[in-house]
Amino acid sequence: MRTKHTFRLPPDLAGKLADLASRKRVPQALIVETALASFLSPDNSERMEAALGRRLDRLTRHVERLERHITISNEALALFVRFWLTATPPLPDTAQPAAQAKGRERYEGFVEALGRRLARGQTLAQEISLDIDPAQTSPTVPRK
Repeated sequence: MRTKHTFRLPPDLAGKLADLASRKRVPQALIVETALASFLSPDNSERMEAALGRRLDRLTRHVERLERHITISNEALALFVRFWLTATPPLPDTAQPAAQAKGRERYEGFVEALGRRLARGQTLAQEISLDIDPAQTSPTVPRK
């Protein structure tokens, strides 16, 4: 036995309901009944919570990956700066203009090489991941 209900819908919602019913070739009452059952279903909130949990897990993995890449970039830069500062002696004033010209030339070459590397898609983080064997980073496994 079914109970009859009479209610009013805004014109735009009524139009959407009519369009969906005609496309699906089902009565409008069936669509309203299904939507209402889904809305009132206690497991609906659980499904939404599970979907949200999966999305949050995926975002967490992305953030962790970004954090790892930033850490690698920071350490690589710090290592380079430390090496450069300890290995490069200061130049006399007479050699400064030639060194600056050579530095600009080398920087342009660096930018071109960086552009080629990024165009290939190979990143430092990927290269390091390929170079480092996970077993080597474990404290219980002796290094090769």
